[in-house]
Order: sequence, then C-alpha cells, then structure tokens
Amino acid sequence: MSAQHTVELAPEFSSRVLHDVSMAKHTSWHAGGTADFFFTPRDIMDLASFIRQLPPEVPLLWVGLGSNLLVRDGGIRGAVVSTHGALGALERHSVTRIRVEAGVPCARVARQCVKWGLGPAEQCVKWGLGPAEFFAGIPGTLGGALAMNAGAWGGETWKHVVEVEVLDRRGVRHTRTPAEYQIGYRQVKGPENEWFIGARMEFERKPGINTDAIRELLDKRRETQPIGEWSCGSVFTNPPGDHAARLIESAGLKGFRIGDASVSEKHANFIINHGQARAADIEALIMHVQKAVAAAHGIELRTEVRIVGEPA
Repeated sequence: MSAQHTVELAPEFSSRVLHDVSMAKHTSWHAGGTADFFFTPRDIMDLASFIRQLPPEVPLLWVGLGSNLLVRDGGIRGAVVSTHGALGALERHSVTRIRVEAGVPCARVARQCVKWGLGPAEQCVKWGLGPAEFFAGIPGTLGGALAMNAGAWGGETWKHVVEVEVLDRRGVRHTRTPAEYQIGYRQVKGPENEWFIGARMEFERKPGINTDAIRELLDKRRETQPIGEWSCGSVFTNPPGDHAARLIESAGLKGFRIGDASVSEKHANFIINHGQARAADIEALIMHVQKAVAAAHGIELRTEVRIVGEPA
C-alpha cells in the first residue's frame, strides 16, 4: 500500500506536499517512477518541522538536482525532500571561509568564489577563493557532493570541509567535523539517519583564478563529455590506477544500447537516455557494462550513481 494512504500529515504541511510525483521530472536521466510524497521546504526551519511530524516508519529520500540518481520504474515509497531552490544560502564568512547550504548547485559555488576574489576589488581578477574552480565540473548540489565526496579535475569536496551541519530523523540540527566521518574516494560514511543541510568550507589564496579559468575548464568538459544530453554524469568510479571510461571503451562498449539507453560515444563512462529509456533499461545497461568489463579486464566496476526505489 502506498504510504500516502496510510500517513496523516500535519495540517500545515498537508496542502504543500505533492502526491504521486514523477521522479523523471526531478532526475537528470529523466527516467523513473513516482514518489508517494514530494516536499520542497521553505528553509531549514521549515524542513526540520516537516521531518519532526513525519512518522518515523516513513522512508525519507533527499534529492538535489537529481544528477547522480537513478529511480527505478516502481518509484519511491515514502517521502522525497527536494533541497534545490530551498536550502540556497551561500555566504562568505572570512577571507578564506564560506558557508554553503545543501541546495546550492556546485557550479554556483565555483562562480561565486571567483566573484568574491580576495583583497581589494582591483585584485579580484588576480585572486580567487581557490581552488574552488573544480566545483564547476560537478553537476549536482553541495548536499550530494558532501554525501559522496564528489570531485572533478583533481579536486574533492571534503578536502575543503571545516565542519558540516546535519539534520537527524527527529528534526534536530547537529554540527559535525570531518573527523566524525570515514571519507574516501566517492564515498562518505557517518552517523545514520542524518542528512547534510550545509557546510563551512575553507579555500586558500590562489592567484590566477578568474572567470576565464572556469570557462576554460567548462570548455574542456563540453569537448570531452556529452553535455546537453540526458545523463547522470559519471556512472562508475575509477578503479585504482585506471579510468572506468578507458576500460569500458576498450571492452568495445561505446554506443552499446539497451532500449533507448546507450553508452555514450563521446565518453564511455556516461550512459545516455535518448528520450524514451526506462529506468530498467538504464539499470540493465549498467549491469551489462559491469559484466563485460569484468570479463574483458577482470575488474569489477563500482557504481558512482545511486540506484533507489522499487522495480516496476
């Protein structure tokens, strides 16, 4: 039975919660089933209130831009919280420190750090809050970047984290330090049933970071990745000492297709939805790539994308 038929929401939220919302509209793959509940908070206080009144047995999934997420065709049982457009504060606290809420797109972090610059206004074209420019290559929000230690062009999110703000299942806020987490390549493990709502981050002075530097990196990204097509970003993490894209390409999988989903001809670590792919097609293609690479190279590729929800 759908959670929406068994859960009674507090009056102040019942009119604001959407029911049976297609997650295809909220993921960059544009595929997947419906969520029982879909809620966009006004701010952190509003979000905390919503979680406090939500029965503890109702599953809870947080999404930002949906760029690292595959929702199966059977959809999401429980509630989905959308942080994008809600938790959007981005503030400079000192010469080298900023505070960012979880719903802020990573690309905005990169652009704003360049705009702030360092020192007098006339120096802004020479100095930036660097190295923040790598955030321009991450297609999600800060919340997702914190959850998976996202990175690009040699930079990683948690290398710059001073402390994080989290919300637990009771709607209580906590401040935690990186020492309270196990942080690795594209994975972060910490206290259960807590979600990132923001972070304080630090970037050293770095000359030569300006809008031209970010533009060059984005141009490089457009040249090498299928920007503008429906994808989730990188599907697999890179195994030690190698690149997932090289292994997939050398296994002869570029262009391999299941349904309306295919391995990108431009970058083999991307899977494209050409318009009508089901989540099941994409997941089947992911599994096929894993099996083919294991057979060709003896390497088990690990997914970077998070797969959630019920099968159809």
